[in-house]
Parts: sequence; C-alpha cells; structure tokens
Amino acid sequence: MASTTSTPLSLSSSSTLIDAKAPRQLSAATSSQCVTLPTLPPPPLQSQSRASRTTAYCRKIARNVVAMATGEAPAEVAVTELPEIVKTIQEAWDKVEDKYAVTSLAVAGVVGIWASTGMISAIDRLPLIPGILEIVGIGYTGWFAYRNLIFKPDREVMIQKIKDTYNDIIGSS
Repeated sequence: MASTTSTPLSLSSSSTLIDAKAPRQLSAATSSQCVTLPTLPPPPLQSQSRASRTTAYCRKIARNVVAMATGEAPAEVAVTELPEIVKTIQEAWDKVEDKYAVTSLAVAGVVGIWASTGMISAIDRLPLIPGILEIVGIGYTGWFAYRNLIFKPDREVMIQKIKDTYNDIIGSS
C-alpha cells in the first residue's frame, strides 16, 4: 500500500476570488487567503416629486383631522356624493316600520343559504348522486322550457302568473 500524507489546505493566489469589475490592488493587506467583495452602490436619492407628494398627503390628513376635531366635514366628504343605489336603500330602510322583523328575516335567509350550501356540498361528495341529479335537472329544464317558453301564449300566461305572484307578495294591485 502506498502511504498518503495529508497537507493542510491552502489557497494560492490563483484561487482567490476577485471581482472582475473591481480594480486589482496589490498591497500588503491583500494576502492569498483574502476574498474581496464588491462594494454596494450608494442608495438612490429620493426625487423631489415623491417628497412633495408625501408632504402634501400628510398636510391633507392633518386638515381632515383638524376638520373632524372642530366638527366640520372633511374636504373629501363634503364633495363626495353617495351613489344612487345607496340612497335608494337608505330611503327604503327608513320607510320600514318593523326593522327587527326585516333584520331577523335577513339573518334567517343568510343562515338558510349557508345551510343549503353545506347540504349541497355533502350531497355532491356522494358517489353517483351528483350525476343523477344533473340528469334530472337537465330534464326538468327542458320540460319547463317546452311548457312555458317556446310558444307565445304559454309565455304570456307564465308572465301573468309571475306578475300576480309579485302583486300578492308586495300587496299592491
């Protein structure tokens, strides 16, 4: 067997890592075991427009805080109008006499939708049931379209039924 001797690992000047862009300096401080790294570029200067925008935004916030503290409306609130749908909803809510009942019905509706979603997802996980229900739904849709939508007299009868049901629910004639 041949004997092997181990020598300590040393880096030679040819194996030092030097950045190709950095200028090569030969000094006493640079040894064969040092690795030079490139310097970081200086941080970018903030543009004057960004600083002025930040200052303007801070002034606007300060004005709004002062306006709210004195009881005045901030500049944005005074100029901004509510959308038409929000005004309509507010007027309808103000006309409601039994707000407790309407709120209870809304909560019950949300709970009902949540429960039905859970039930449908549970049924959807069962094997074969979703496919059968899909076929039933396609068949019923076809039957409904044939019976109520294809011919004009049938469409008119269906529209009249919808209007009568709507008037029964609303209470107007």
